[in-house]
Amino acid sequence: MDTIESSSIPLDVALRSARERTAAFLRGLDPDGRIVVFCHFDADGLGAGALFGRGLLRMGFRDVRVVFSERGENAFSEGARSRLAALEPAALVVTDLGVQSAGVLPGVPTLYVDHHRPEGEPADATVVLGYGWEPIPASAWLAYELLAPLADVSDLDWIAAVGTLSDLGDKAPWDALPGIRKRWTAKWLREAVSLVNAARRASAFDIATPLRMLMEADGPRAISEDDALGAGRLRAYRAEVQEELAIARKQAPLFSADQPWALVPLDSGCQIHPLIAQQWRTRLPKFAVIAANRGYLPGVVAFSARTSRKDLVLPTLLRAPDIGADDEASFGRGHDQASGGHLPVPQFNRLTTALGFDHRAHVE
Repeated sequence: MDTIESSSIPLDVALRSARERTAAFLRGLDPDGRIVVFCHFDADGLGAGALFGRGLLRMGFRDVRVVFSERGENAFSEGARSRLAALEPAALVVTDLGVQSAGVLPGVPTLYVDHHRPEGEPADATVVLGYGWEPIPASAWLAYELLAPLADVSDLDWIAAVGTLSDLGDKAPWDALPGIRKRWTAKWLREAVSLVNAARRASAFDIATPLRMLMEADGPRAISEDDALGAGRLRAYRAEVQEELAIARKQAPLFSADQPWALVPLDSGCQIHPLIAQQWRTRLPKFAVIAANRGYLPGVVAFSARTSRKDLVLPTLLRAPDIGADDEASFGRGHDQASGGHLPVPQFNRLTTALGFDHRAHVE
């Protein structure tokens, strides 16, 4: 494996090596071969995916497909592999989906661009891993920095900003961000973040619309105003999510008897659990908060865990109990202070018991 992983290395130093290895990977590919970009469905993942989709075309690659992960799908599952293999890629770019030793499509040349805590090292791959850099970049920010020396993507900096603001917020430590805000107007960037994320949070899970907009729009204002591209649909999705959030915010948390965990039970067809976990994270700074949504996927509890505590590593804590999970990769991934996943009801109930919750936390 050709790995780029740093431990507390300044980002500008790490980027020099990252850019060299990314360039070597891409220049070693046949411009006529099909490159499939596989990305996460949130604003950061879609931003990174769209940047590679547009950037690779500008580099001269003639067959580039951008594919997003499906709702509840583990990117390293057989289902995801089958979907990607059917596209017969000559090479893969996998971004914002994590890094595991098994890899996505073994035998297919693959570039991983990611910023999450890694879970092993895939063989025969090039891995650009921002986890451990100082600061840790969002995936879209990292994608932009890797592509900038290889193609003129200066007009696409707004896409990187949308992903970065979504993942890291207004105080994201990207030196280029103030200039991008000034160029494209902070209002339209914020609106684009909100609307792109609304599509994956809404019950329809319409990811194709925001991806197409990021691939075709000439700036963030089009995401809000160009109804021909789908802006009207995104506004409707946002309204649905806001209604569901208004209900969910009234739900009181449950507390573990002997561990620093709080749990907020939810029942919504919308992906609101990350937002609720984030809300309670700031209100309960001494706890790790799990927002558990029984209504998002049939027979499955979708949950998000967030904490403000730097002494807690959520993926490790969630994976510690033996709950008999059929797919260990379906939960306990992500960042040290932001994790979650999907578990069948029996396994989720075993997890809450192991974390010190009583029967009130169980899903029937």
